Amino acid sequence: MSHENSVEYMSDVMTKFTSYIGKRLPRDVKNKQAELRQKEKNPMAIEIYDTMAENQEAADKLNRPSCQDTGVIQYFISVGAKFPLLGELEDILRNATLEATRQGPLRHNAVETFEEKNTGTNAGSKIPWLDWDIVPGEDTATIEVYMAGGGCTLPGSAKVLMPGEGYEGVADFVFDVITSRGINACPPLLVGVGVSTSVETAARLSKKAILRPVDTRNPNAKAALMEDLLENGLNEVGIGPQGLTGDNTVMGVNIESSARHPSTIGVAVSTGCWAHRRGTIKFKPDLSYEVLSHDGVTL
Repeated sequence: MSHENSVEYMSDVMTKFTSYIGKRLPRDVKNKQAELRQKEKNPMAIEIYDTMAENQEAADKLNRPSCQDTGVIQYFISVGAKFPLLGELEDILRNATLEATRQGPLRHNAVETFEEKNTGTNAGSKIPWLDWDIVPGEDTATIEVYMAGGGCTLPGSAKVLMPGEGYEGVADFVFDVITSRGINACPPLLVGVGVSTSVETAARLSKKAILRPVDTRNPNAKAALMEDLLENGLNEVGIGPQGLTGDNTVMGVNIESSARHPSTIGVAVSTGCWAHRRGTIKFKPDLSYEVLSHDGVTL
């Protein structure tokens, strides 16, 4: 197809996919919530899990967003330097946001900072947010779509620890954030932890962490152990689904890290709510695509 038709085609696919993930949770989140429901002993928590499942069934049947807060659209892009539409991706994803807002429909969530004016389109200055990883020599594009709702964003926090605080300080920070503000994010939560050299690098890694599937583990054995310990500890707190007590407060804890300056430990926390709306799609150079996060998708 022509270059112009290729841009139009990819824009249409990303419009439909962005709209789709606002209505249907990825397979790992659905499976994890079903697992937590089976483990739960608290009658109120069981009722909440059943209501969540009914909500998802209704969203699918009625083809409507599963949560009224459809969030600020964020795209995390891992694209090969040889992908044919690399230079057009920014415009493609902005157009996809505009069209998904109309077709979804998606609630208008882009408010211009300082102007305090809602754009009415879910687009604005630097929104949709694009996070880029350019892969030399590759010719495919993997795009992760994430809807950053207000509730699941509220607990977000980052700081730089003194080196003497060590990894115990990282654990203390995670517990402080989740126990003080996690209830605002509609548990059970997916908790992303970034450990790096500064607040901005740790924050980016914490967001990348909640894009990982719920049931994955960090390849570093020590980091994976910390994921397990934090998950078990946060569940023992007993906040439970929707903060109404229960056996499980988190779906999981994912940690992402980088090398850091020896004098600092940057740590950040990002959270995903029970309606953790994210999706992953991969395009080949001919623009054929595969949806990696959901089963049985028809766009």
